[in-house]
Amino acid sequence: MKDFFTIKQATQKLEHYCAYQDRCHEEVVQKLRTMKMDADEIDTIIVQLIADNFLNEERFACSYARGKHRIKHWGKIRIINELKFRKISATVIKIALKEINDIEYFEMFDELTEKHWETTFEKNVLKKRKKFCDYFLRKGWENNLIYQKVKELENA
Repeated sequence: MKDFFTIKQATQKLEHYCAYQDRCHEEVVQKLRTMKMDADEIDTIIVQLIADNFLNEERFACSYARGKHRIKHWGKIRIINELKFRKISATVIKIALKEINDIEYFEMFDELTEKHWETTFEKNVLKKRKKFCDYFLRKGWENNLIYQKVKELENA
């Protein structure tokens, strides 16, 4: 990478970076810091990217929530925590979570839990329950859903 970038060169580079995939402000700022840009230049470039609609926090959060739920099968808690980690505001997080259809959310949860319960091979019921619960807690699904489902699957 070059040692020095003009604002125009850096803006062009970041336009390509943002056009390839939706990015949050934090990712763009980190990229600019690796390009050794100072704070004033970073602010100028960010304002330009927002004005040209290359950078849109709400669009990023919505696509992030949709993708992580549909592809990685994450629950809402994990998605919220990951968006907070990326310094996304609470109002934008609420908007992003509306992208996840509740019916689809619960159907996916039922499908995943039943499949995981069947494929977890553990003779000890307590260990099986712990493995099952830990897996879905790591994936960010709600506690009450997990414990309710585990009771249902144990009694089946």
